[in-house]
Amino acid sequence: MDKPTQSTSAVAQGRPAQPDFAAIKGRQQATWASGDFAVIGVTLQIVGESLAEAADIRAGETVIDVAAGNGNASLAAAHRFAKVTSTDYVPALLDKGRARAAAEGLTIDFRTADAEDLPFPEGAFDVALSTFGVMFTPDHVKASNELMRVVRAGGRIGLANWTPDGIVGQLFKTIGKYVPPPAGLRSPAMWGTEEHLRELFDGHASGMRVARRQFLFRYASTEHWLQVFKAYYGPVQKAFAALDAQGQSALTADITRMLDAANTAGGASLVVPGDYLEAVIVKHST
Repeated sequence: MDKPTQSTSAVAQGRPAQPDFAAIKGRQQATWASGDFAVIGVTLQIVGESLAEAADIRAGETVIDVAAGNGNASLAAAHRFAKVTSTDYVPALLDKGRARAAAEGLTIDFRTADAEDLPFPEGAFDVALSTFGVMFTPDHVKASNELMRVVRAGGRIGLANWTPDGIVGQLFKTIGKYVPPPAGLRSPAMWGTEEHLRELFDGHASGMRVARRQFLFRYASTEHWLQVFKAYYGPVQKAFAALDAQGQSALTADITRMLDAANTAGGASLVVPGDYLEAVIVKHST
């Protein structure tokens, strides 16, 4: 008889099967490499600036931006004369950040790196930042441990994460009705709750400050938002590609209702508040 696999053994014992994180990560990487997230990413620059202020980035400090995308937090830290390393596992997104830094005359070190396995020694940085990036790692514990590991004793971790009940959290729940996430995978939006952050970081932290913030998505109309996100935002693009015509129509209708209900612009354009949790975690000094 063949030896049972870990997954089949877990099921037989009534325990949930462990997700295949490597396979999930590969699919995620392909998702974020599709489209052109930088088209949407640049609109979020204000979040990077706000996070850099919350984390009290100072001139000369060493800062790593983890799952940096096209570099919003990287540029914000460099604007404050920090020594910045910008990392992501999608090289094309780093290229976008590199072009932005060059255009602004900023010196940033861009490195391809996996947020769950950062190629830097322990305590290499004064500060780690991530805006809507590390929250999408499949293994939350591994990613949070890496953030703590690369920050020096007494250093800070600054995070901006979409909340479960905000518009982006709702978007992923809506997509999940049509294209379910892998079994056993914890929602990225859990990073947008203080409870989950304390579960991940309290054992290694001397303090944590959290604040609920809003980013305003500003588009010409709901139709314009759908056009942009279907073309450039990997998770939305992949969801529509996985559905037949009937499914695409239904998903379009659901997203349209969601955005219309949240629109604060009165129909003149689309202005939708996107709630996120801003957190600054201080690592134990010893």
